[in-house]
Amino acid sequence: MSENKKNWPLWEIFVRSKNGLEHRHFGSLHAADADMALENARDVYTRRNEGVSIWVVESKNITASNPEHNAEMFEPAKDKIYRHPTFYDLPDEVKHM
Repeated sequence: MSENKKNWPLWEIFVRSKNGLEHRHFGSLHAADADMALENARDVYTRRNEGVSIWVVESKNITASNPEHNAEMFEPAKDKIYRHPTFYDLPDEVKHM
């Protein structure tokens, strides 16, 4: 592998399937730029015509929470029970909620 290819950035690939409502993380790949990452993601992750949309995000631009700090990050949400639809029944006609 040439020295230039070794230095290509890592891209995270998100694909929305035909029946899906959201993009899901499908994997990662190295590419020289966003256009190449899109083309390679199409070839690698949607070979069987699974997707209708692809997002590519350079890995260095993703900020993630630290699993060691889960308690302080997510515990406050437990005090806000009003945010969860547990006090009423949803009609059968309401889907994807």
